[in-house]
Amino acid sequence: MPGADSSKSVRSRADRGSGSFATFMIIGPTCFFLGILFAMFPYDFPLLWTSAPVPASYYDQMETHLRFMHGAPPLIARLLNIIVFVGFSGFFIKLFKPSESNMLFDGASLVLYVIGVGIYISNIAKGLRAASSGIWHTEEFQGTAHSGPLTGEVLLGREDSLKVMAASNTILALVLVGVLVLQAGQWYAERKDIEEMERMEEETAKKK
Repeated sequence: MPGADSSKSVRSRADRGSGSFATFMIIGPTCFFLGILFAMFPYDFPLLWTSAPVPASYYDQMETHLRFMHGAPPLIARLLNIIVFVGFSGFFIKLFKPSESNMLFDGASLVLYVIGVGIYISNIAKGLRAASSGIWHTEEFQGTAHSGPLTGEVLLGREDSLKVMAASNTILALVLVGVLVLQAGQWYAERKDIEEMERMEEETAKKK
């Protein structure tokens, strides 16, 4: 990543700050995926946030829901991938010849965004594939099984896998909220910079 462009300021037309279109390219996908996670919260709540025993019928309902999601038409997955790349495009636009503000807030936001994508690929997508494949109901699959002594890969049972997915959804939601907080922090910092610059200009004009 190139160094910060010292010639840019919050008043510069070249500055890609919180008011630029690229910011909306970041905030839009982030809010969109937070909405999807909020829709999953009623399914995740009994697994993580209550101490009451979860009936077996609940796991059947959740597995059916996950199978339906994974079996959606390919257009749905393509649209989701496009929305993810819209967010990346917003970051790349804002970080092209970045200012100091972009380096701090947008750089940290990009790190969180990448972490969120990694959580989705490593945990959530893997759980969706497991639910759709029906591996949890095979005769040789009992609880926790090792795929081999050399690979070290561990296959979790249905209950544990669903709990991992629920926890991953919660972590992903916190990561995406962090992206929004950083973008809001950038807007606040830029606003304070503009107010400070206006105050200094007024004091300079009074002295003259």
